[in-house]
Amino acid sequence: MTGSVVESAEHTALRAAVSALGQRHGRDFDRATLWAEAGKLGYLGVNLPEEYGGGGGGIAELSIVLEEAGAAGAPLLMMIVSPAICGTVIARFGTEEQKREWLPGLADGSRTMAFGITEPDAGSNSHRITTTATRTEQGWVLNGRKVFVSGVDIADATLIVSRTSDARTGTLKPCLFVVPRDAPGFGRRHIDMELDAQEKQFELTLDDVHLPPEALVGDEDAGLLQLFAGLNPERVMTAAFAIGMGRYALDQAVRYAKERQVWKTPIGAHQAIAHPLAQAHIELELARLMMQKAAHLYDAGDDVGAGEAANMAKYAAGEACVKAVDQAVHTLGGNGLTREFGLARLIAASRVARIAPVSREMILNYVSHQSLGLPKSY
Repeated sequence: MTGSVVESAEHTALRAAVSALGQRHGRDFDRATLWAEAGKLGYLGVNLPEEYGGGGGGIAELSIVLEEAGAAGAPLLMMIVSPAICGTVIARFGTEEQKREWLPGLADGSRTMAFGITEPDAGSNSHRITTTATRTEQGWVLNGRKVFVSGVDIADATLIVSRTSDARTGTLKPCLFVVPRDAPGFGRRHIDMELDAQEKQFELTLDDVHLPPEALVGDEDAGLLQLFAGLNPERVMTAAFAIGMGRYALDQAVRYAKERQVWKTPIGAHQAIAHPLAQAHIELELARLMMQKAAHLYDAGDDVGAGEAANMAKYAAGEACVKAVDQAVHTLGGNGLTREFGLARLIAASRVARIAPVSREMILNYVSHQSLGLPKSY
């Protein structure tokens, strides 16, 4: 599953190189070490502009990196956040100063940035975000709360989705601010998750966080455009994360089914074992094709088309990942729950792609009324 007839030679070579890196580190990888090496080799910044230290590619290339790292058992969750969301938003909408300050570090892995959008009382309804930014003579003051923010403890700053008052309409509009990790009034609380992941989850509090004018990313009046410029890559990269995890689980199961003998023949010869694994392979490949389509549309500048495809890719990949992990565990039986094979921890991790960054139900809502033209239920 490392090649594709629709991929260029450069993409195939990138897959092979990242796969080799992931295999060297394995599923017991050290996140900081792998992150640093991936950054040094240029993999973390493949989607960022060359003039700021990136590879000059797009989300298509970055999704390959995450997928192959995951398929080797070494997924880098912060790739979804730091180069894909934050790096993309700053590259597209940031000032020249913001680009020079952040993009080289995000590209080589020496700096990371978290992303805070979800709130305790808003959930999937981003229009209900209550974190507000008030303009002052010195810049801005932010107040509010965020929840389920990944990797804040290891990030140099967090890109916070806030809302500012529109003087013309009196309504609130979304805006994005770079908040340094050590900013006064910026607090974090670790959320104790029953999830085997190296990146921790946090609840954030912003209590009169004073920021300079240059903390605002992009145009104050282009908030939604800038926000979705980051959310579409997030969905594509979540699909890559899920496909890589599904491939890892499937590879473990296939290897076991070829070697394990019970009735004088490998268990993989029995259709009750073989067919579900074949189905898992098919569904992962189909999800990958939609992911590639979404990445292509986004990189081509078609934000509307990419929105539909990215949601579909994320949905398909999440479903395929869960099925692949479940079938892998069943294939190994009791061994599927041992630490030796590393599959049990994926039972919970695979559900992440169904839940975050948007639930499958909200994606079905999106497709039903955006793609099919059905009336909204909310």
